Amino acid sequence: MTQPIIEVKDLKINLGGNWVHDGLSLTVMQGEILAIVGGSGSGKTTLLREMLLLQRPDAGSVKIFNENIMTLNTNDFLKIQQRWGVLFQQNALFSSFTLLENVAFPLHEHTTLSPRTIRELALLKILLVGLPKDSANKYPSELSGGMQKRAGLARAIVLDPELLFLDEPTSGLDPQSAEAFDELVLNLQETLGLTVVMVTHDIDSLWCVTDRVAMLGKGKVLCVDSMPELIKNKNPLIQEFFNGPRGRAVRDIYQQKGK
Repeated sequence: MTQPIIEVKDLKINLGGNWVHDGLSLTVMQGEILAIVGGSGSGKTTLLREMLLLQRPDAGSVKIFNENIMTLNTNDFLKIQQRWGVLFQQNALFSSFTLLENVAFPLHEHTTLSPRTIRELALLKILLVGLPKDSANKYPSELSGGMQKRAGLARAIVLDPELLFLDEPTSGLDPQSAEAFDELVLNLQETLGLTVVMVTHDIDSLWCVTDRVAMLGKGKVLCVDSMPELIKNKNPLIQEFFNGPRGRAVRDIYQQKGK
């Protein structure tokens, strides 16, 4: 039996005079890969920011690891925060740090490990995400877009989190690199036992890696289901989102694969 890792209840937030969330609720179960999707302005990124406490809603609650993160004091929130990792859309790498220094940064900030141990752990995570050892001493500007994504992911998992947040993880990648990144996420989820929450527009990723997909619209979660079931939903917003030419083409490919 899996347990809820995240419980979002009745979130409301008004931005620019519009109710981006108007009673939004969502539960993420331990060990699953759940994607958050929706049209422009549906509040996908806002929901992710609320889960990370980068933005506070006007009403409602967000429980992570059975703790209401909006009522925690700073020290208790920091303890919860250290149990998750985040890969931001633009990777958020420090341009003046080498790859090794970027990945090691959370270990310096949140542990009392020796410099040698920190270096070894950071290098291990670099190798774990499929980057070559000689990339460790390169700067972000010397890495390709796909390598930068992997570098950001290595830093996100360096503290061995239980929960991983991914913001548009394949954005800006060519199809081959995006497919390789999807496979990496699946491998890490299985190897490390992660729960993964991702915001994405990539329909291939939705079919390839997710257990469930949460569709946002009109300030709420319209449906949460597996991709094969979600595309059967008769809600007009869901049909419009998934049944365009691109959506139908990807659906046909994955259905031929038996998914």
